[in-house]
Amino acid sequence: MVYCVHPVLFLPLLTLFKISLSKNSVKNILLLLLVHISTTGLYAQTASITGRLTETGSENIIAGAHIFLDELKQGTVSDGKGRFVLNDIPSGTFHLEVSSLGFQKLTQQVVIGPGEDLIVRWELKEDFIEIPGIVIERTSLSGGHQGLQDIPGSVHYLGPAELDKFNYGDIHRILRNIPGVNIQEEEGFGLRPNIGLRGSGVERSSKITIMEDGVLMAPAPYAAPAAYYFPTSGRMQGVEVRKGSSQIKYGPYTTGGAINFISTQIPNQFAGKVSVLGGNYGSRTVHAVIGDSYKNIGFSLETYQAHSDGFKELDNGGDTGYDLQDYIAKIRINTNPDAKIHQSLTLKLGQTIGASDETYLGLTDIDFQATPFRRYSGSQKDVMNTRQRQVMLRHQIQPFDFMDVTTTIYRTDFERNWYKLNKVKASEDGDKVSISKILDDPIKYNQEFDIIRGATSLNGDALEVKANNREYYSKGLQTVLGFRFGSETIKNDLEIGFRFHQDQIDRFQWVDMYKMEDGVMMLTNSGTLGTESNRVETANAFAGYLQYTLQVGPWTMVPGLRYENIDIERLDYGKEDPTRTGADLSIRSNKVDVVIPGIGVDYKINSKWNSFLGIHKGFSPPGSKEGTEPEESVNYELGFRFQHQALYIQSVLFFNDYSNLLGSDFASSGGQGTIDQFNGGDVNVSGIEFELRYDLLATAKTSLSLPVGITYTLTEGEFQNSFDSEFDGWGKVEEGDELPYLPKHQLALFLGLESGKFSVNLSSKYQSALRTVPGQGDIPLNESTDSQFVVDFSTNFNLHKNITLFGSIRNLTDQVYNVARRPAGLRPGMPRSFIVGLKARF
Repeated sequence: MVYCVHPVLFLPLLTLFKISLSKNSVKNILLLLLVHISTTGLYAQTASITGRLTETGSENIIAGAHIFLDELKQGTVSDGKGRFVLNDIPSGTFHLEVSSLGFQKLTQQVVIGPGEDLIVRWELKEDFIEIPGIVIERTSLSGGHQGLQDIPGSVHYLGPAELDKFNYGDIHRILRNIPGVNIQEEEGFGLRPNIGLRGSGVERSSKITIMEDGVLMAPAPYAAPAAYYFPTSGRMQGVEVRKGSSQIKYGPYTTGGAINFISTQIPNQFAGKVSVLGGNYGSRTVHAVIGDSYKNIGFSLETYQAHSDGFKELDNGGDTGYDLQDYIAKIRINTNPDAKIHQSLTLKLGQTIGASDETYLGLTDIDFQATPFRRYSGSQKDVMNTRQRQVMLRHQIQPFDFMDVTTTIYRTDFERNWYKLNKVKASEDGDKVSISKILDDPIKYNQEFDIIRGATSLNGDALEVKANNREYYSKGLQTVLGFRFGSETIKNDLEIGFRFHQDQIDRFQWVDMYKMEDGVMMLTNSGTLGTESNRVETANAFAGYLQYTLQVGPWTMVPGLRYENIDIERLDYGKEDPTRTGADLSIRSNKVDVVIPGIGVDYKINSKWNSFLGIHKGFSPPGSKEGTEPEESVNYELGFRFQHQALYIQSVLFFNDYSNLLGSDFASSGGQGTIDQFNGGDVNVSGIEFELRYDLLATAKTSLSLPVGITYTLTEGEFQNSFDSEFDGWGKVEEGDELPYLPKHQLALFLGLESGKFSVNLSSKYQSALRTVPGQGDIPLNESTDSQFVVDFSTNFNLHKNITLFGSIRNLTDQVYNVARRPAGLRPGMPRSFIVGLKARF
């Protein structure tokens, strides 16, 4: 070891020993001192690293990423422009880790010399799906952010970063900023969503294709598509919405489009997260996931737990909220990364258990004005219990560079019993009256209405509570083969897919009778299982498609053909045969063969502009009722897309020409609950979708970013013929009548402020009043919902590179508004609520 002594230390010694120095000696000592000082500064010089982070293959900046020097235990966070600086770094070799939500972790070795100012620009790869990129095309609607620009049609992808801003568990709120999405709220939590796309109809999301990881998720997609089960939105890593260009690959509902949920993927290295949130109305949410990958195996374990006491108030007290428990486990085995033929096998197991104190019983107009969050005494026994189980086994192989095969075997089982008030009988010799009729005319049915409100009933069997007990399964096998060939100037992709599928609904229902005594319901007669509805409906379906993608210069053309062969049969054992001997068995069936063609074309005008055009046939399968024709339409869309640095604009015109619109008799829509489908005649739906995103501080000399977003949807839907509807809720329909529950105007605004340390977000949504029955002209008040303008606020503050403080206020202005007049009476939207908590990642 070499020691260096500073020359100035000798000066006291010279004074102490009275050593005299000549003028030249003093000059030499001072010169030596200056040289030493300068060289000491040189040896002490430190370095710095200045960098900028963007997404691979784009100019999209990455704010809030954590940059960490492992050897020095020193780190920082990228600012609102994706920039970062690390100062006071000694010379040497270091390992630098970069991590950001929704992106794969990047580890870089950096060598820094004395006093060097290292400038870097790194790209982070999207952490989309844990499989080779080419296979993403076979299981995803969008291909992630990187795939959006290559699709000739309207498609949206919400990744982990977007979902993390508000931490919604309500799919209605998650989709609020996507144009072309139609939503009708029901209970305020999004437990049983009503979602449509481009006027397809919103009832129980039954007219769109719902998937998780590319697998059908409705309880019985063909036989009973009403989505009484919906994937748990709060645990998802991503959400994809594809409209005009979804008709070929994704069925059976091809008119409106498809929504695909991407579950949390197995991480490529040890990682996990835990979030604990709580708020008013007794709400609390816990979300935890952990996983790891090794050379040939990977796994993940996840749970999502949510609870709320509810925001409505029962006349006699009690909860009006819900409990949700969701569990997912995954394991994957795969060949070596450098294997000549890459293969992987992934097993996914899941279970979701739910209980919600929900009802179909709403409020009269007068009571809604006085106490909008009231629940009548007649709904005190209403509760829905559910259990869903899923298993998926997916095999992927890429035997050649030009070929890949993805095969999936799946099964879901769903059990539910919605125990809820159905009818009221005011006297022993009176008729039973449905709750929808009572709430529509409480004056005519004043005796029945008084009982609902808690008045003591004169007869013992006054309140009929139906146990809507049903079991479903959905199972199948689907395979997609992909072939790629061509040259540098011409690229070809051929995709061939097929699916063998079976699903079933088993209705085994009964009714119990209650009397009302001073607001308390008391059981008087227990029903026998199978004596209300006692039938089984089964669908067997084969679907196949062929889709070809040709890229020549600026042109991309995607023609395709889909085929659906469907057999649906219903066995009705009758209400007098609960043991199902077959003594009163009636059988009905329906069969459909349909070919669904379509083509999409995209033209890249230049590096910033591109346009797209699509013409596709729309299709929805009928039920088992004889004479019901499938829903068919021809759908057109024309769009333009612009993207340059921080500015993104998309505008789309669409027109859906229905030759036969199908409606469904759901109890949730005020019907009898037979779930039979009925012909709705010719309908035209047209509209405009507009979207703009920009960073207002993109060119400003600041570390902040100020992202803004605007989306607008104009939708008009009209019947083109007159007819007497088989559905009581529609009644007599006249030519020119507007479709019910279809908002004409929707406007969503987003504003954020982001730095590396924190983010603040405002999201607002305006929706014009909904017409609740077909009609023309001004909407009568008794046939209308309220227009609404709802603002949500959220903030994220990084306490540590692994810990974030989160807070949110939903319905910031505490707007009171009704969202529907069905199934029975007015229903309120959620009032102002708040959520706070911590989110940790490791």
